Amino acid sequence: MTGHDEAPRTHGPILATAEAIAHGRASAVEAVEESLRRIEARDAGLGAVVALQADVALEQARALDARRMREGTPAGVLDGVPVLVKDLEDVIGMPTRRGSAMFADAAPALADELVPAVLRRAGAVIIGKTNLPEFATEGFTDNLLDGPTHNPWAPAFSPGGSSGGSAAALSAGMVPIATATDGGGSVRIPSSMCGLVGIKPTHGAVGRWPVADWIDLSTYGPMATTVGDLRLLLSLMVGQRSGDPSSAPSPWALEQRGPLRGPTHILIAERTSPLGPLPSAVAAGFAEAAQAFAALWAVEVTVIEPGEVFGALGDPDLDWFVLATADHVNALGRDQVREWLDRMHPAAAAFMRIGLDVGIDEYIAGRRRRAAYTRRLDDLLGASGLLLTPTVAVEGWLADGQLPGGNGPGLLPAEVYSTAMQNISGHPAISMPAGRYANGVPFGLQATGPRWRDDLLLDVAEAWEASRPWPRTAPGYDEFTVG
Repeated sequence: MTGHDEAPRTHGPILATAEAIAHGRASAVEAVEESLRRIEARDAGLGAVVALQADVALEQARALDARRMREGTPAGVLDGVPVLVKDLEDVIGMPTRRGSAMFADAAPALADELVPAVLRRAGAVIIGKTNLPEFATEGFTDNLLDGPTHNPWAPAFSPGGSSGGSAAALSAGMVPIATATDGGGSVRIPSSMCGLVGIKPTHGAVGRWPVADWIDLSTYGPMATTVGDLRLLLSLMVGQRSGDPSSAPSPWALEQRGPLRGPTHILIAERTSPLGPLPSAVAAGFAEAAQAFAALWAVEVTVIEPGEVFGALGDPDLDWFVLATADHVNALGRDQVREWLDRMHPAAAAFMRIGLDVGIDEYIAGRRRRAAYTRRLDDLLGASGLLLTPTVAVEGWLADGQLPGGNGPGLLPAEVYSTAMQNISGHPAISMPAGRYANGVPFGLQATGPRWRDDLLLDVAEAWEASRPWPRTAPGYDEFTVG
């Protein structure tokens, strides 16, 4: 490591809003009203928000303001901060529709899911829900229930998925917080395509409940406009939860204190599976970003060819499609899936058809290979190594899921992603803003770290942010502020 001094926490809209309310420069009601105003003014052309509970949110904000006036202390570190929740997670009093006609008439949830509950306990105010692809099965955000979400940076393009509604809302400055989940890249893909920083934590770092549709692949994970905001969100989320056999107590300090820690060695790979060469613009952007990142640290740097990462062990990107699709068919019910196939978005239907055809031997073999992939990455990374890859392996896709020049929406091929491997192996990975393509879509540099070294990823992201500050919102939008 070159010796980075202690870095000041980067105050993004989460920390700034919380501090404005805590110091009396604004009220919770004013923060919620500002968020509702911004959504009304900005979302019509984006389609990021699919449901609001304005009256409920304002009532909660008034109660928080009254409590603070009465007791002189905030309810928590997020006292009064407005939140949008991905419509895959339950929020008490709101239906969870999952972007699907199958759940269009879902009853209001009777309780908050884990992350909304954590945020609410910290004083945050949930104001509504964000869009996602049907059942969160895609890397673009479109469904037959609520339609497509557009990228604030390049409106013809998708913000990515499956947490695309949340990413679009953040990069358009609608709210300080919007939640996300990651089962195959659903935090990192939209973070990359919307100019955000987002982390998929080590599998088990954030305890999960209820059981995820993709049992061993999915986790909750935050995205934000700054690393300081990301640290805060992840520090609230981590920890062991009842019912999750893989969850563990947080054994590390996510809050940055003292000098930033760096890697002992860096591995660079255009791909981690032999899925073909990167498009020229992606290869050029990645090469420049990886070189600049490596220059921050006085450590050994090694370039790895795609076939060298896992070799004869198999291909985690392809195994992901076996495991995730079969898990989802089982979660929804095989008969239910068959009954609804013709009423699903074509991409969701294609995803489910793969799962319907997965046999038990194929499924178990894929699960067994997970251990070999995990061990291989453990050996490559050691205690403090990093693997750098592009987050997304193309320059973007259109809002309906087509690659430019394609012949219709549908399941995007595995070679456009660089994010499923970490869900298979359980390793943490972070996407950091690294530039913008000629079409206007941002691109991200992805760093994968050793398991349980989420702190290392946050530190290197903070060093990257200090060396190459990125825009906090898309052009034409201002950052969320109040007070």
